[in-house]
Amino acid sequence: MDMMETFRQTYLEESFEGLDLMETGLLELPPGTPDNEKINEIFRAAHSIKGGSGTFGFIEIAGFTHVLETLLDEMRDNRRDVTQPAIDTMLAAVDILRDMLTKLKDHEPIDEARAAEVQADLEAILGMESGTEGGTVEDVAEVSTAGGEWSIQLVPEKELMQTGNEPIRIFRELETLGDLKVEADWSNLPEASAFQPEDLYIKWNLTLSGEGVNQDDISEVFEWIDGDGATITITPPSQTEEVATVSEAAPVVEDEIAAVIKPVAVAPKPAAKPVDKKVEEKKVEAKSQQKPEGSIRVDLSKIDQMVNLVGELVITQSMLSQFGEQADQSQGVVDDDWVDKLKEGLTHLERHTRELQESVMNIRMLPVSFAFNRMPRIVHDVSQKLGKQIDLVMEGEGTELDKTMLEQLTDPLVHIVRNSIDHGIEMPDVRAAAGKPEKGTVKMAAFHEGGNILIQITDDGAGINHERIEQKAIEKGVIEEGHGLSEQEVVDLIFHAGFSTAEVVSDISGRGVGMDVVRRNINGLGGSVEVKTKVGEGSVFTIRLPLTLAILDGQLCKVGSETYVFPLVSIIESIQVDKSLVKGIAGQAELYKLRDSYIPVIRLHKKLGIHDACDDLADGLLVVVEDGGKRAGLFVDDLLGQQQVVIKSLESNFMKIDGIAGATILGDGTVSLILDVKEAVKGHKNGLTAVQTSVA
Repeated sequence: MDMMETFRQTYLEESFEGLDLMETGLLELPPGTPDNEKINEIFRAAHSIKGGSGTFGFIEIAGFTHVLETLLDEMRDNRRDVTQPAIDTMLAAVDILRDMLTKLKDHEPIDEARAAEVQADLEAILGMESGTEGGTVEDVAEVSTAGGEWSIQLVPEKELMQTGNEPIRIFRELETLGDLKVEADWSNLPEASAFQPEDLYIKWNLTLSGEGVNQDDISEVFEWIDGDGATITITPPSQTEEVATVSEAAPVVEDEIAAVIKPVAVAPKPAAKPVDKKVEEKKVEAKSQQKPEGSIRVDLSKIDQMVNLVGELVITQSMLSQFGEQADQSQGVVDDDWVDKLKEGLTHLERHTRELQESVMNIRMLPVSFAFNRMPRIVHDVSQKLGKQIDLVMEGEGTELDKTMLEQLTDPLVHIVRNSIDHGIEMPDVRAAAGKPEKGTVKMAAFHEGGNILIQITDDGAGINHERIEQKAIEKGVIEEGHGLSEQEVVDLIFHAGFSTAEVVSDISGRGVGMDVVRRNINGLGGSVEVKTKVGEGSVFTIRLPLTLAILDGQLCKVGSETYVFPLVSIIESIQVDKSLVKGIAGQAELYKLRDSYIPVIRLHKKLGIHDACDDLADGLLVVVEDGGKRAGLFVDDLLGQQQVVIKSLESNFMKIDGIAGATILGDGTVSLILDVKEAVKGHKNGLTAVQTSVA
């Protein structure tokens, strides 16, 4: 990637962060008299996006942001009050800018028609009465000079082009303000022997005319280079006659510049040109070559910690290398002192390696606020569509989660929050009649529990009516009459594919797509999701996730001649089998009485096709695991030990195997498969309730 493309990607990343700040600020902005601190924060973010866009030739973004910036400027100068329609339109403008930047990041064409619609809405708001008693003295002075010609002299430093700034792009930005005439002064051009192709020797004299042009707009175009990369002299129309003209010896290159600079309009073009397939194929190829890998911002302290650990590893490696040299010189004669030092070095190596591993994993950890921060906008939009009043409360946003998991967690969270607002929270009049506050509450909380991260979404709505779910499930053929399911198992049917209790299909819900996707995506992350509800009081959705997908705390188990790894977080306990507590149901299952309940016995050697394993339950061990609130006993030959293992994808390196979550390489170099506990237990859930009941 060249330097300019690096700067471009940095600008895009910072612009996305600016849009997040703008969106958060707009959602917190109260209607009425402008909150100057909040307005200034939003304005600065918009101004930064606009300022950088001109440098990289993003004229569409510059033009669009200019209108938004003008509206914000009037609010921060107290010339206009904040209204809810204005906030909604500015939020729509943030969406347009985010879409524009995404398209530019992916090297795709911008949807100009959609941008023009929102820009027209912004201009319509600007065209309304601002509510002020006429303009100020500065306003009158500005209008009185708006129709003349501005004279601009641009004298760049020789190194200007090396900083990523290009005068051509500056000229394009000026053309968005009015009619531009360009004259180049070549008088500083050196002899050929002294010419340096990286340096810039041209000066320019520019003439800008048009209605509504003012000095602030012109100065803003040059703000990235004024005083640093160039000397800028701006002369207003009333003083234009005093400006010195270019020397007669300087050739006029207006036609040459005009051939490069083409007017760019923000409004949609009247007709689209036919698509050239070859050109489009080249664009797609260029996109695939230029699209960068994802990036992550890391706190400097984490980098410092990792650098220190690498230094410790280098010292330990030097120590062990010295022992190797001593071993060669001793010709096999080793004293006890030498062995003790070697063991000490290996202990240091083990400790530093573990700390380095944890440090590297910590770099991938990001606060869940990255996923939570999208929710205020979701709540705002959905509640307005439904006419509901919602108070969103967020806790534990600083809890950290692996970046890969965080990216895949956003969609499930959106589904659950939308579901809570649509199906959970009642309309204000219904809540008032039930003695509840008219404003409902949706609470999102993230916290650690054991070796997992828990994310809970709680609402104080109507709860989930299991009788209604049962009726709908029978109507749709999901279950049959006399099914024998418990109340909680009936509630869990909301995660069934295609299942919905909505009476009317809308753009928010009703098509039966959402909750099944939530469970599938969460399961794909090695986690689980469950719901607890009480009619009239609300519901709690709990998502349980491992800290990372890359490292696993595992329990090594022997099954025949094979060694398998069980996720340690899934294991409840390990017990020796008392055969008197084993109950067998012919053709159905083996059950083991564990204290006051029965759990199914899963013989792993039969499930995995291992023929040299123990068959007698008394000769092995039962590893009790839990999945989705259900427990089962996995029968193994023996337990070997616990260790952290690095998970390798079996599907990407070999093929997908049912019941196997991945593979790892053990300390002796052998490959061990990691058992998918969910998949192993899954086949024993169906019909389990009836079997347990008959045994009991």
